[in-house]
Amino acid sequence: MADECPEASIIIPVKDEADNISALAGEITRAMDLRRWSWEAVWIDDGSSDGSLSALAALHESDDRHRYLSFAENRGQSAALCAGFRHCRGKVIATIDGDGQNDPVDLPDMIETVLADRADMVNGYRARRRDSLIRKISSKVGNGFRSWLTGKTVRDVGCSTRAFRRECIEDLPRFTGMHRFLPTLAAMQGWRLAEVPVNHRPRQHGLSKYNIHNRLWVGLADTLGVLWLKKRSFTYTIQSRS
Repeated sequence: MADECPEASIIIPVKDEADNISALAGEITRAMDLRRWSWEAVWIDDGSSDGSLSALAALHESDDRHRYLSFAENRGQSAALCAGFRHCRGKVIATIDGDGQNDPVDLPDMIETVLADRADMVNGYRARRRDSLIRKISSKVGNGFRSWLTGKTVRDVGCSTRAFRRECIEDLPRFTGMHRFLPTLAAMQGWRLAEVPVNHRPRQHGLSKYNIHNRLWVGLADTLGVLWLKKRSFTYTIQSRS
């Protein structure tokens, strides 16, 4: 039986990743079971049209630490992450993509850094990317543009391998594309950020859901919205209360 309040929750959005789920789940389980703390994995099926939902149901049946939600229709990665944030139970939340390119072996040390209060959010950066040239170029342009407009936070905001305390995301604005700006939005609230290099692997099965049209141009437009949020954001400290 899964713990009521595990110390760590891993959120994994999937869209048509039936061939990747079993292998990735095995890697998550092996990596997390090496640590002393309790954990859960929350998979979000983002309106898949393949066998992803059946694969997640079978996974949960075999190990109920692996939970899942299924959307009635495709709503995008930001919506999937927000649903995972809302339904997970861990003190520390970690995220990876469901395509198998992020290595779960990197997660335990990142989670431990947050649990030990050495940082509020730990972001991975892909020192050696295993993507197409188009994806590398669009990511480099997007990262540079976001840093130029919103200020330098981390070097690879597009890396999905990260861990953070639950409080970092409790008051975040919800919008399509939010997942590209989690470090920026956390920094705007005063949370402490750290960076570590992480492993990035070639995709073994399935096709990428992103291209230059739905990744680069949309991301650049979203940056202008986040710039407005940054200019209008505020924080405060309560000195006393009754």
